[in-house]
Amino acid sequence: PWGLRSGGDGSGLFRSTDGGDTWTEITRNPGLPTGTTRGRIGVAVTPVNPQRVWAIIDAENRQKGVYRSDDAGATWQRVSDHGSLTQRPWYYHHIYADTKDPETVYVLNTGLWKSTDGGKTFRNFPQPHGDNHDLWIDPNDPSRLINANDGGATVSLNGGKTWSSILNQPTAQLYHVTTDMRFPYRLYGAQQDNSTISVPSRSPFGEITQVEWYAVGGGEAGYVAVDPEDPEIVFAADHWWLTRYDNRTKDVKWISPWPELYYGWGAGDLKYRLQWTHPVLISPHDPNALYLGSHVVLKSTDEGHSWQVVSPDLTRADPEKLEKAPRLGREQIGKYWGPITRDASGIEHYGVIFTLAESPVQKGLWWAGSDDGLIHVSRDDGKTWQNVTPKEVPEWALMSIINPSPHDPASAYVAATRYKLQDNRPYLYKTSDHGRSWTKITTGIPDDDFTRVIREDPERRGLLYAGTETGIYVSFDDGANWQRLQLNLPVVPIHDFVFKDGELAIASHGRSFWIFDDAHVLRQLTPEALASSVHLFKPRRTVRFQDNRRPAAGGLGSTPEPVGENPLNGVVVQYHLGQRPSGEVKLAFLEAGGQVIQEFSSAATSGPKVLTEAGTNRFEWNMLYPAPFVLPGTFFMRYRPVGPQAPPGTYQVRLSVDGRAYTQSFEIVKDPRLPTTPQQFAEQHRLLIAIRDNISKIHQTVGEVRSLRSRVEEAARKAQGTRDAQRVKTLADAVQNKLWEVEDGLIQFRARGNQDLLNYPPMLDDKFSTLAFFIEGSDLPPTTGDHAVFEDLTRRMNSEIAKLEALKKGELAQLGLPAVQ
Repeated sequence: PWGLRSGGDGSGLFRSTDGGDTWTEITRNPGLPTGTTRGRIGVAVTPVNPQRVWAIIDAENRQKGVYRSDDAGATWQRVSDHGSLTQRPWYYHHIYADTKDPETVYVLNTGLWKSTDGGKTFRNFPQPHGDNHDLWIDPNDPSRLINANDGGATVSLNGGKTWSSILNQPTAQLYHVTTDMRFPYRLYGAQQDNSTISVPSRSPFGEITQVEWYAVGGGEAGYVAVDPEDPEIVFAADHWWLTRYDNRTKDVKWISPWPELYYGWGAGDLKYRLQWTHPVLISPHDPNALYLGSHVVLKSTDEGHSWQVVSPDLTRADPEKLEKAPRLGREQIGKYWGPITRDASGIEHYGVIFTLAESPVQKGLWWAGSDDGLIHVSRDDGKTWQNVTPKEVPEWALMSIINPSPHDPASAYVAATRYKLQDNRPYLYKTSDHGRSWTKITTGIPDDDFTRVIREDPERRGLLYAGTETGIYVSFDDGANWQRLQLNLPVVPIHDFVFKDGELAIASHGRSFWIFDDAHVLRQLTPEALASSVHLFKPRRTVRFQDNRRPAAGGLGSTPEPVGENPLNGVVVQYHLGQRPSGEVKLAFLEAGGQVIQEFSSAATSGPKVLTEAGTNRFEWNMLYPAPFVLPGTFFMRYRPVGPQAPPGTYQVRLSVDGRAYTQSFEIVKDPRLPTTPQQFAEQHRLLIAIRDNISKIHQTVGEVRSLRSRVEEAARKAQGTRDAQRVKTLADAVQNKLWEVEDGLIQFRARGNQDLLNYPPMLDDKFSTLAFFIEGSDLPPTTGDHAVFEDLTRRMNSEIAKLEALKKGELAQLGLPAVQ
């Protein structure tokens, strides 16, 4: 066995003939680039001919290109120096040999390139997305390919001629997240190698679809800041630039403090050093103050039309790390940049402010952290700054996120990283004295799970969340101890999160946006709650959305595109059980006065079931009152009746376990966008309850009619052979006809399917159900037409019921059946 590999830094070629126990460098073998330095090297061996080896090499003196060996690496020849194959070699230089054809080879770069003539010529195969980084070739059928690019994964079944969509997977890499002041709020972020994006936190269509997404200016990197007074105005970064976006007109205006093109230039060439994800934010105390983090802090009060510097250089500004790009010329290139291909896209600009934040509880108290290891604080709105870098933080740590406490102006938290220095340890610190002293707070986080973000809960002091390379951790004791909060969140790098409306909006790097709905439960999670045998958490305030009642039928989500999940619609109740109860567990939902609306049980054989697992359990109440009684086998043309939704107000939930009851109150509130008054909600609810009760009355009456028909038939049968037989039969036949007429006036009993009601007209029960749907389809008050139709249907219902009452007092009494129910 033998193998070939590139060096750990990609700059050498090595060969093994003993299964990898020993390796010999072959970088200087005949045909390979000469000179002393190599850049990144990709290598592949052709499976059907182990003597054929491919390498794509970055080398000095214009020797970079695709190389091929036909003698297992002993000698080589360059077969292509195509520039599109070797651009940005440190980022790409991926090469793959076909699994069946030794003449076919693939090279991945911004595009995907394929050669079928041994590497002499290459053809570009268009992809759904650029920046290609990995390729799988089916060993048995090389026409089956899977390509991984910065947009996701895409599949080809014809050797790369066509590819599947990448719009079927949530793979966005979000650097940061912010929210606006709308209701429901929207999330904003910049997607790596894509656009900025704004998505709603919930949708009226039952799921969040691509129709509801849009870009907000800016580009693939950086922060987004939304005008707190006008959410249609958004400021978004794009590399070292900045835009102002107006969603009404779709206008994008470039407002960078210094809009000079800097691709290819070094950090030392920039007037304002701006890194890939430079901070952009609006003061929490002044909606007209826009800030930007460079190596200095810049401020604008006219939406970016003009800027002023409000800090000195808050970085180390180490000259060795702020090189300038060379002038064109062979000797300068060799002197300043070395012989291999350099790459200056803006990601690498060093010596910058990486995180910037103003205290939410004290105007003018600013914190700044740099990517070269410094923290500064200003307590006079930027006039003076003090270096408060923790002495315990190793040198050159990148200060990723600073979070000023929402409870105490003297307190702040910082998350730092050193993974670029081969140090994957977590670095989290807190201060309670404006940075004069710091405490490291990482107990419980593994030593190899580095940290990017930390934030304190705005409602419970000392409740902290931290985002790491693999997920989220929570601390209930101000960072003294941490534990995982993974739940259903994928194992994925967490770059940022923010609190909004009792939720935690999360930006992941590879699995898109996530929202943690249950922050309110963690705020109530105390040692006493966990130590108790039963604990019922207080439900969060629940918004009565218009779409709570019925799921969307079809809707926008019927496409193969990825969709975001809506939050649960109903009242979510969570309760902790120290151990699994031996008996039945019940959950009852009550009106403020104590009248039970609905009750659910762990012993239920149908419908929602109350869980009884040891630990924390969840139950969702859909806020519906009980549905009307409906006879089995009944069909409705369009809308099978459901119970009315609880109107806004105060309610209770009661948990019953092992003979003891635990109660919490909660609120249902209206959608704040609605003008509906409490009186109008009450009017709607009364009408819907009346409709529900009328449907029940109709079906109860029909049930009675059917029972009477059986009793009448039985009375006629018993009279057979007696002197009274003919009289009873005549009377019974007349009564049966009248009973059928009553049922026929109340429900459509002939239908055997919904569409049968196009042939047999819907009757009063169906008409009431449809009227209820029309009324509850909106949270606006019922119309005069709604009331008029209700009154008319009720009159017609009462007329049919009156016929039955007359029968009971007349002919039925004559048959001796006056009291049949």
